Amino acid sequence: MGDAQPGDENRSNALAALNSVLKREGWEAFYDEDASAQLRHIKTNSIAQIVNPHRPLSPVEVARSKQLSDYLERCSEDELIEEVLLPLFRQLSFHRITAAGHKDKALEYGKDVWMKYTLPTLHVLYFGIQVKMGKLNSAGVSKSGNANVAEIHNQVSMMIGHEIFDPELNRRVLVDHMFIVAGGEITKQARNWLGGKLDAAKRSQVMFMDRDDILNLFITTNLPLPADALPQRPDDPDEIPF
Repeated sequence: MGDAQPGDENRSNALAALNSVLKREGWEAFYDEDASAQLRHIKTNSIAQIVNPHRPLSPVEVARSKQLSDYLERCSEDELIEEVLLPLFRQLSFHRITAAGHKDKALEYGKDVWMKYTLPTLHVLYFGIQVKMGKLNSAGVSKSGNANVAEIHNQVSMMIGHEIFDPELNRRVLVDHMFIVAGGEITKQARNWLGGKLDAAKRSQVMFMDRDDILNLFITTNLPLPADALPQRPDDPDEIPF
């Protein structure tokens, strides 16, 4: 039963027979781009597996990671948020994900995104995210395309102290934890500098996510790449021919 049968070399008939049973329970089996069998919840599109972002990547996943890395080199901060981070955090079971957007910078109060996560005990934790493009370092003068960790120190302080409004509860709540996300590298010196500036209570609230973390999580959760990250096919014209 485990081997392909004559007339069904790609296992499509076996997959259809399996899915006729699984779909009654809201699940669907499929083969991913690496020809590995996966189980997906139909309504939420979530993969039924514990994500290990530190596992070895397959050759197909390495190629997808390179495409996403190239995209992060040229995308804007808003594109990083909308095309990469929001789908990623939704896939990781965060919800009520709200992006402030750069139109509302006056109302942002140190955070680009806020979201919440429900624990198995049904307690809710609130998260704020501060996003920076490029490398995050602690140099005295930032190079073009890089961000200095001192530039986000005040934003972190604002994020901790400012309340957010949860429309589901109809009340204001404080952020429990903060993600500092960079589209490039976050140097060890930058992490240590910020840790030294924050007191012990605030330090425990701050988490870092750099490009390697984004790439590993995005690829191992099997999310589709942003459209602009995919290579353009030779037969696709750059402009409409009229």
